[in-house]
Amino acid sequence: MRSDHLIQQKRYNFALNIIKLAQKLKGVTHFEISSQVLRSGTSIGTNVEEAIGGQSRKDFYAKLSIAYKEARESHYWLRLIKDSGLYNGDEINNRIEECEEILKIITAILNKIKQNGF
Repeated sequence: MRSDHLIQQKRYNFALNIIKLAQKLKGVTHFEISSQVLRSGTSIGTNVEEAIGGQSRKDFYAKLSIAYKEARESHYWLRLIKDSGLYNGDEINNRIEECEEILKIITAILNKIKQNGF
């Protein structure tokens, strides 16, 4: 599967899983943390969509770079939730792994664009 199709699938599934996790977090943690992870986790997919609809390679690169930053932020929040003990178990570990996969895919796409030039 091409990496651009793979990122579309993974970012959508990740967003769905983040929505479910945020719902669970509302009951056990402060609302701010669940809303932050919800915002950054769903923003990845939004920015990938905007990149796909970009008007130029430069626009595509810029939007995908934002998706990368949002994935980094999501990774931070997920690790913070886990390491603080707010939420434990396989689900949080799976979300962290998903996020790391998304980061790797986006990094590979961005690097390929850099190599080929804008």
